Amino acid sequence: MTDRTLEIAERVANILEAEGVPCVVIGALALAAHRYPRATSDLDLAIAVPPPMLGRLAERLRAERWDVVVREPDGTDPLGGVIDVRAAGAMLVQVVNFDNAPAGGFPRLVREAVPRALPIEGTSLRVVDALMLVAFKLYAGGPKSALDILALLDANELDLAELTRLCDSLRLGRALARVLALRA
Repeated sequence: MTDRTLEIAERVANILEAEGVPCVVIGALALAAHRYPRATSDLDLAIAVPPPMLGRLAERLRAERWDVVVREPDGTDPLGGVIDVRAAGAMLVQVVNFDNAPAGGFPRLVREAVPRALPIEGTSLRVVDALMLVAFKLYAGGPKSALDILALLDANELDLAELTRLCDSLRLGRALARVLALRA
């Protein structure tokens, strides 16, 4: 991760916050923050807003003279759209929206992650805690996310009872049980 990428991500996060949209770092940077570094080509920020708000946020981000593209969700999308932010000398910064009401999404995941988020040293960015990162990975699903969860569990001393309670409260308990069964 380059300093320029972190600088752009911080600026994006600050703009979102100024617009009343809290965000939290997820994805590979969050994995690295929790002792599981892996290669990536982007930095992901999670938000939860009604999809029609993405256009306004994109306009605000374009005011910074960045290349900004909004990918709108459709009615079957588990996400509420993505804003891609490209700036010279930086990796792609993706603003991933977890609200796609009434079609779907999981805005509660972001709402619960934000107050639990941890500061990333040397930046104003905040990253999901390890338990919430597992929940995000469970929501994403798929073999890559399952492998990420297993690596997180190996790299961290997570309280499995607390993780199970969190996932049960988010209705992700069965998904967690399936991933934990892979450890045997």
